[in-house]
Amino acid sequence: MTGTIHPPRARPGWWPEYAGYLTAVWAALYGLLALGWTITGRGYPYGADHPRNDSNLLRLLTDATGAPVFTAVGFLTAALALAITGPRAVRPHGLTRTLLLGYGWATVGLLVLVVPDMQVLALAGYLPMLVVGAPFGWPPVEYSEIFDWPMINKIWAVAGGLLLARTLFAWRSRTAARAGSDGAGTAGAGWTTAASAARWGRWVTWIAAVIPVLYAVTRFAWVFDIGLGMTDAEMRELRETGAVWAGAGLAAFAVLGAVLTVGLIRPWGERFPRWMVGLAGRRVPVMLAVVPATLVAALVASAGIGLFSVPDLWSMVADLNLAVLPALLWPLWGVTLGAAALAYHLRRREPGDGLPVGGAPGRDGPYSRSAGEYRPVGDHRQP
Repeated sequence: MTGTIHPPRARPGWWPEYAGYLTAVWAALYGLLALGWTITGRGYPYGADHPRNDSNLLRLLTDATGAPVFTAVGFLTAALALAITGPRAVRPHGLTRTLLLGYGWATVGLLVLVVPDMQVLALAGYLPMLVVGAPFGWPPVEYSEIFDWPMINKIWAVAGGLLLARTLFAWRSRTAARAGSDGAGTAGAGWTTAASAARWGRWVTWIAAVIPVLYAVTRFAWVFDIGLGMTDAEMRELRETGAVWAGAGLAAFAVLGAVLTVGLIRPWGERFPRWMVGLAGRRVPVMLAVVPATLVAALVASAGIGLFSVPDLWSMVADLNLAVLPALLWPLWGVTLGAAALAYHLRRREPGDGLPVGGAPGRDGPYSRSAGEYRPVGDHRQP
């Protein structure tokens, strides 16, 4: 018989508060940096004149326009982070609360989905090879060219966007009770329950796992001289430069990522498997799975958005180039992987961790916890 427990009381913890203050510091520094771009007319890293920005949507903004925009975003975000953090955080309701959340999430979208591009995703894919191969001089690249000024800014923007997202989640949770009194806080509670997240999370997780495997197939094919989307001359160049093995490395990490994605709905994604000496049987920390999955989802979605703005892509698609066709699924991959991470979080979260808990104690009563899910007492089905 399933035992009965009451959900633990919300514990605010130290991280949500520190995340808010860190967000404010990050945004103020970014605002000051962008102000320097505006005043001097130099340093703006996202312009069209940089050769590696050809897939970045921000290339459409000139330096004269883009620099002031980022100045305003930086200082406004710093003010927002300070306003919604700490014991004296503002707690508005109705339209004011909606506008603050709307600006905050629009800024997160800018920093996490628009500022980075394919270059950041490529760096994330090649990073293990760069770290392992650096002592051996392989791959033969100039690290100063990889970690250049635009790349540093893109990484800085992603870090700030994730901090802001965490700050908004925490503030939304703290103000949800008051918003609920206006009839705005309980919308969507049904799909956020653990049982519901387990159902829809299974579908999005499998979709998110299949797409990178399709990409990996094209890169593994090149290793066996199957030129999917490549001409004979291009295949010879890949072999002569060794780039074919770099592609195989990316494919291997894509397959590994697919396996880890499946772990979001498997038992070994919640408890470490027996072969992991020292960790076997212990619970997997929720954030250990959620943070990497969310980061990869954001980078993949960003790369897809930028790629769709490249005119040459559509000519290759018209030619049914198999090398680029899997990339058309990147936006879907990003969305489904992000949803899979959210479903995992909803199934395993504790009250007070920054996301809404589905169901209300007054309606559903105490909960029983079995098989990793919260269920209302009275559901006596076997787990």
